[in-house]
Amino acid sequence: MTEMTNTAERLTMEFVHYEVKDRVGYITLARAEKRNALNFEVVTELKRAFAIAEDDDACKVIILRAEGKVFCAGADLEYIQRLQENDYHENLLDSTHLMELFRMIYTLKKVVIAQVHGHAIAGGCGLAAICDFGFTVPEAKFGYTEVKIGFIPAIVKVFLLRKIGEARAKQLLLTGDLIGAEEAERYGLVNYIVPAEELEERVFAFAQKLCAENSKQSMEVTKEMIARVQGMTLEEGLQYAAEMNAVARGSEDCQRGIAAFLNKERIKW
Repeated sequence: MTEMTNTAERLTMEFVHYEVKDRVGYITLARAEKRNALNFEVVTELKRAFAIAEDDDACKVIILRAEGKVFCAGADLEYIQRLQENDYHENLLDSTHLMELFRMIYTLKKVVIAQVHGHAIAGGCGLAAICDFGFTVPEAKFGYTEVKIGFIPAIVKVFLLRKIGEARAKQLLLTGDLIGAEEAERYGLVNYIVPAEELEERVFAFAQKLCAENSKQSMEVTKEMIARVQGMTLEEGLQYAAEMNAVARGSEDCQRGIAAFLNKERIKW
């Protein structure tokens, strides 16, 4: 990993690290020996890291990445096997814990970019897909293999249907087959395919572009509206959009941005 500079905060937990470089917050999965598989502790640390990043004024855009050869192999199956001894209510608490992480990323105020340097499988594919943008290397494989081991892709399904639609979600979730990076891009799971040697630099450059060219407030409100409007009727959605449009016109960022455009000035966000 590239050495970080200008860091407002460094947080090193057992399985997750957080640090900031030039307004870009890096959340790094650091459980390479287990292929960054998810268990209760990893999910806890991810939730903590995202909460810190969301409240960190030094961080404007977040990059989610991982150490080792694999981005994330999904749930830790040894952990799942131990959970089979639990009763329904104990398992519901654990699955709710994971659900809260996915909801947190989806509704986070700040833009989250997935930097996928290796395979993203099952819950790991869900983790990558739930981010607002995804960069991957050509060699990475994606897929939801839960049905092949008698499990179900329950939580990721909710977000996957929103992201890529029913037909493609069924293709992935009901077959359990893995797909390559090009097909993942066609499906809309990721946005960009980048050579491995360029991945970190390209993702950072993209994050810096968002930081420099876009209003933080505008990205935050737009992301929130995308999440909320899909659960509304047409009339509710239009009314909500009109109200948010009116609010945005009076915002400081909108006033600054329009004034700069009309005066042919370059605004610094």
